[in-house]
Amino acid sequence: MSSPSRTRGSLRHRMRRTRGLRHVWRSAVFLVGLLCIAAGGALVVLPGPLTIPPIVLGLWIWSTEFEWAHRMFAAARKKGHEAWEQAKRHPVASVFVTGGGLLVAGAIVWAVGHFHLVERAKEYVGLA
Repeated sequence: MSSPSRTRGSLRHRMRRTRGLRHVWRSAVFLVGLLCIAAGGALVVLPGPLTIPPIVLGLWIWSTEFEWAHRMFAAARKKGHEAWEQAKRHPVASVFVTGGGLLVAGAIVWAVGHFHLVERAKEYVGLA
């Protein structure tokens, strides 16, 4: 598993070679990956698209430095490939499932805004 970033003399190689910097480097990689995953987690709760890409990006960032994350990323990549192959074999069903999900999500976003559900929820719990 040789990549340009793992070659002798690269920044990553120099960081790993120096004891104190190795821990700083790994901590920084962990924090950046955690930020991406947290952003994806926040997007799951908030109305909006693109919840999966930040989570996958964070997992990929972690996989560059941690073996456990590398195994998880490989499994997620395999599942993504299988899902893509399934979608290509059944394009009509995939379009209907995806379109239906988008319609439901749109209806939820519309209902939250139209019926002022956030404000009502705040009033209900005593925050307004």
